[in-house]
Amino acid sequence: MIEEKLDIYRELQKHLDRMPIGYPATESGVEIRILKHLFSPEQAELALYLKYQPLPLEKIYRKAKKLGFNIEELKKKLDNMCDKGLINYGKSGEEKFYANAPLAIGMYEYQLNSLTEDFVKDIYQYFEESFIEEYNKSGIPQLRTIPIEQSLAPEQTISTYDDLRSIIENIGEPIAVAECICRQAKDLIGDPCKKTDLRHICFSFRRAAEAYIERGFAKKISKEEALNLLEKAEEDGLVLQPGNSMRPMCICCCCDCCCELLVSQNRLPEPAQFFATSYVAEVDEDLCIGCGTCEERCNMDAVHVEDAIAHVDKTRCIGCGVCVPTCTSEAIKLYKKEKDIIPPKNTAATYRGIMDKKAELARAEKS
Repeated sequence: MIEEKLDIYRELQKHLDRMPIGYPATESGVEIRILKHLFSPEQAELALYLKYQPLPLEKIYRKAKKLGFNIEELKKKLDNMCDKGLINYGKSGEEKFYANAPLAIGMYEYQLNSLTEDFVKDIYQYFEESFIEEYNKSGIPQLRTIPIEQSLAPEQTISTYDDLRSIIENIGEPIAVAECICRQAKDLIGDPCKKTDLRHICFSFRRAAEAYIERGFAKKISKEEALNLLEKAEEDGLVLQPGNSMRPMCICCCCDCCCELLVSQNRLPEPAQFFATSYVAEVDEDLCIGCGTCEERCNMDAVHVEDAIAHVDKTRCIGCGVCVPTCTSEAIKLYKKEKDIIPPKNTAATYRGIMDKKAELARAEKS
């Protein structure tokens, strides 16, 4: 019986690994521990009949008939998996659609208020062993970095997809805010955030917001409330990372001590290449007084003071602008790169791009 259960989880791991953001195996087997924590054997088997593209209940039922459930039983089981944050769902009128969720952004974030210390430690281990390499594989990230509002001079032109206020004004409703899963995890293991006391700063929009509200994770807020919270996040030195599309489904407010994405990328020697960003910081050495505030504020270890002058490592700078507003001598500023990083049209296009790039890389490896 134990072998049978293990086979189901390995089969699910391989199935999830075919998604745009895959779920690769590790030598330690931590990925199986994570799946066993999340899924019962029956739920793991049901997930094998789903794809990352949403499927209607009737189509799933036709595929999964051999499991012996009638359609009402199947719907109840799938809805239960949604409630537990194991899969995604959507609606079109009265019709409901179900899809597999990636680990992140997905199943991990859906464990809000259900975390355990062992699960959090397994997540951290998996990110370090395998997941961040998978996240970076296509070169198309799920998130993009936009400059904080205070970092840009009034005369600078900024594209709407990099303009925080423009994003919020045109994002679509509802807007929801939830507690940040990353900081909840750090609080749980006794290692609270060193950047901010803010906790409810995880934003979602439109259908993603509806799903979070329905699950009891988030509350609906106005555009003004969202902008006020984001302003506080900027003041505390957090990196603003909306989804990598023209109409993002979320905005994360990240730091280098809690956000596992930044933590994992920071372990790499030249992490900037894995971020979608159109800006980079530069220092006017004639104005710099070497106070070190920019070095303290940087979440990417990209700024260092040497001989009383701040220097920016462009292989690490992600153009977030956190260093700019607190520079008392106005020596450090954000500048637009020569090549603008234009995001995909929407979230679906982002994931299609990731899949296409991974397929291209796979073909290159075989040739």
